[in-house]
Amino acid sequence: MNPQYLIIVGAAAAGALLAGVWLRGRRKSPQQRESERRERLNQVGRITDGTVVDVSELNENGRGAMQLLIYNYDVRGVSYEASQDITHLRQFVDLHSCRIGVPTSVKYDPQNPGNSIIVSERWSGLRG
Repeated sequence: MNPQYLIIVGAAAAGALLAGVWLRGRRKSPQQRESERRERLNQVGRITDGTVVDVSELNENGRGAMQLLIYNYDVRGVSYEASQDITHLRQFVDLHSCRIGVPTSVKYDPQNPGNSIIVSERWSGLRG
């Protein structure tokens, strides 16, 4: 076996390993991606009227409770029902005021109306 060949193969393997570590470190967490989605919808979203359908608390395996606001809204004659995980937005939401049938404003993506929010760090469509 040629020693130069082994050096080249070893260097390539080390480079691939370093590239993998670098890419993994740059990956965004699910919370970061969700925060960026909310910020984008807050900036470019259009507003429509909606209604809170339910407030639900789900227990995740060993990670505590996940709080969801379930709501519906209409865009151009199409009805949508969506949910938003508000677990990390509790300081912006009074869950006791979120009752079934409460009107809300919904921000949705005009390019994808199924992508929507009713609460973000800088905006709340909850009324009441």
